[in-house]
Amino acid sequence: MTTRSHVLSAIVIGTGFSGLGSAIRMKQAGLDFIVLERSDSVGGTWRDNHYPGAACDIESHLYSFSFELNPKWTRTFAAQGEILAYLNHCADKYGIRPLIRFNAGAVKATWDERTATWEVVASDGSRHYARAIVSACGGITRPSLPDIKGAASFKGKTFHSARWDDDYALEGKRVAVIGTGASAIQIVPSIAPNVAKLTVFQRTAPWVIPRNDRAIGERAQSVYDTFPATQKAVRGALYARHEAFALAFLGNQTIGKLGEFQARKHLQSQVRDIALREKLTPKYPMGCKRVLISNDYYPALQRPNTELVTDGIASIVEDGVITNDGTKYELDAIVYATGFYVADFEAPFEVRGRRGAELSEVWKRTPEAYLGTTISGFPNLFVVFGPNTGLGHNSMVYMIESQIAYVMDALRTMKDKRLSSVEIKRESQRVFNEEMQTRLAKTIWATGCKSWYISASGRNTTLWPGFTFEFRKRTRKFDLAAYDVTDQSVVVADTPQVAVSSLS
Repeated sequence: MTTRSHVLSAIVIGTGFSGLGSAIRMKQAGLDFIVLERSDSVGGTWRDNHYPGAACDIESHLYSFSFELNPKWTRTFAAQGEILAYLNHCADKYGIRPLIRFNAGAVKATWDERTATWEVVASDGSRHYARAIVSACGGITRPSLPDIKGAASFKGKTFHSARWDDDYALEGKRVAVIGTGASAIQIVPSIAPNVAKLTVFQRTAPWVIPRNDRAIGERAQSVYDTFPATQKAVRGALYARHEAFALAFLGNQTIGKLGEFQARKHLQSQVRDIALREKLTPKYPMGCKRVLISNDYYPALQRPNTELVTDGIASIVEDGVITNDGTKYELDAIVYATGFYVADFEAPFEVRGRRGAELSEVWKRTPEAYLGTTISGFPNLFVVFGPNTGLGHNSMVYMIESQIAYVMDALRTMKDKRLSSVEIKRESQRVFNEEMQTRLAKTIWATGCKSWYISASGRNTTLWPGFTFEFRKRTRKFDLAAYDVTDQSVVVADTPQVAVSSLS
């Protein structure tokens, strides 16, 4: 616990890629900070999502910190356990673990205008005070459960993919997977061989392309370890290939059609049954919803004990699911692979800024931020993986590192210019977000399909409408002119009883 007489430079909230990356850079800069973590271990998304088959859909060499490349990846696409081990390695190597307060998630953060400090109350009852908050809670933390009639009446086992119950054995059971998104196409092939009957309920067919996965042998690992430049070259090539695919999302129909051709060829080569193939053929442009990668999803759907159901679900009853055509599917367990609330942003804890404004209430009107990082009315609050920073084509770690660099330059600027607070101007935020929505209206995501990219109000508040290198350029330096600032001496003069630490 910190006290009002000891004001930290910053409080980092969360220990996934965003939180650990922020903490590492703060420690290297010599800042006085702590990390609050709601769980008893690090890992964020990669700790919580441990369902069967969980793995990354970006190559391992690219899905890691630029300053901590891992030459020991064992596969092209790392599995959940290996990514979690990598994050634990980073926490230990850079000395972050002693600075983490485990089982102490942020419950409430309140901005004190008199002292220009944040008070953060943690779930263990402790209170902490800091000049700045870095909210690194991630973008996929709130599981989305469909509103299905009678869902509460089901007597069997139910759980969301992000809350997987490892103690419940699916072997020999009649299991339903509701949803056919990124989690489902990993879960289905993993559990299909072991369950008695697997019923997959599909609302919309996804575009699926081949997963070019392979083992990375000890010889290759040794080369990467001995000659780091080789791994950097591989990383650079992967980055360039993924970045080129952004053209399809931004309106290049030729690249989009090439992607669709590859996906159709993949479907045709794996599914011979014409009727099943028709059910699995998307009816929307590729990229409008998340593009998936898998080599074993289609084969799993053709197992004798697996059935794909495309009739809508009418209701859930005590012992199963009834579809719109009246068919009843008797079940022992239901797995909801239905994704997360992403587009309708909500603060992961209560955040009260200037004049008591509550962040979730502000975002109910319009979920937006400046560069996805700072929010008008909330001084010294920095959000990593905020509105319009998500991607459909490249590594989120690249975007996260760009935002962290922006936050660190903000903190350096505050120290150098002796500023007690920085707050993005409302006009700066408005102009930026108008630009985002204008550009997004010209992308593949605006072609009409229903996806988790789009909020209830119809705005795309999730994705960055351009290349990632543009975002990095725009976040390379903290643009002080876009902010309202408060001089440190003003706060000290107004509140002489409070010891105000500088950001050092």
